[in-house]
Amino acid sequence: MKALIFAAGKGTRLKPFTDNHPKALAKVNDIPLLERNIRYLKNFGINDFVINIHHFGNQIVDFLKLNDNFGCKIEISDESEELLETGGGLIFARKFLDHGEDFLIMNADILTDINITDFVEYHKKIKDFATLAVSDRESSRKLLFNDDLVLRGWLNVQTGEQRLAEFNKGFKALAFSGVHCINPRIFEKIKRTGKFSVMEEYLDLMHTEKIHGFVHNSILIDVGRPESVKEAEKYFK
Repeated sequence: MKALIFAAGKGTRLKPFTDNHPKALAKVNDIPLLERNIRYLKNFGINDFVINIHHFGNQIVDFLKLNDNFGCKIEISDESEELLETGGGLIFARKFLDHGEDFLIMNADILTDINITDFVEYHKKIKDFATLAVSDRESSRKLLFNDDLVLRGWLNVQTGEQRLAEFNKGFKALAFSGVHCINPRIFEKIKRTGKFSVMEEYLDLMHTEKIHGFVHNSILIDVGRPESVKEAEKYFK
């Protein structure tokens, strides 16, 4: 299975580090996030990667070369000309991913110990269009799932704004973990072009496609702010 790692973002919350570096090279206990996630996915037998780059992308390319790609096949989806966000970045990387096989997506600034084997098996068992790793944790935005863990909506916890596929019948509100397993049929379904969030597409597609949640109780830290680096260092040695 291939994995797409989103490493293109500007990482503005990680300033001042990201004034001169890509966020994917921010270190937790002296090991860059990108290295941690490549090694993490390798533990589950994934050795084929696509990494999208934009902000100081040359540093990521140099880092991978210096480390011989960590013994993996790595292709670079170069968004140097324009940062395309998660949805646009996925479409831009289509030539690397649209080969009839399911693939994994992961944000470079997420650290977790989700069991990827279990996640992929769940995705394949329900023959899913897309499966999103989710957990019951604090978050300003949550996804809403029915009793079968099918995506039915989105909630802004702070404002109460909702986007629903149907009347909210006591849906479970769960936080997205930044890890997805995708069937390449998605490339035929996505309507947007240019710069957009893949979550916007999921919220449109939930009206016509089954998008499931995979609930995990694993450690998950969004290493997006300097204080979250310190938090991550408690769990990831």
